[in-house]
Amino acid sequence: MLEYDEKRNFIRMEIDCDITYKLADSDTLHSGRCSSISGAGVSFIAERFFDIGKAMEINVTPKSNVTPAMTAFIEVIRSTQLDDGNYEIAATIKSIKGG
Repeated sequence: MLEYDEKRNFIRMEIDCDITYKLADSDTLHSGRCSSISGAGVSFIAERFFDIGKAMEINVTPKSNVTPAMTAFIEVIRSTQLDDGNYEIAATIKSIKGG
């Protein structure tokens, strides 16, 4: 039997849904694809590189209307270029924006 010891404080959920994001000091919205989310972080695909520590606001829109959209403030912890030229952005969720 395989055992798995989760080292994270929150379980990561693999998802595939739309995400919009903007830099904290900008009003320009960009679109991407959210690939995973947890209680503490998020990973998404973007068209450009972002420096570690960059602050952003994101809005994750699930495919199903059973789950509400989420707006959060994040801080980039990793930007990795993918084979297709896009970037996988990993970030820590700093706070969730209230409604």
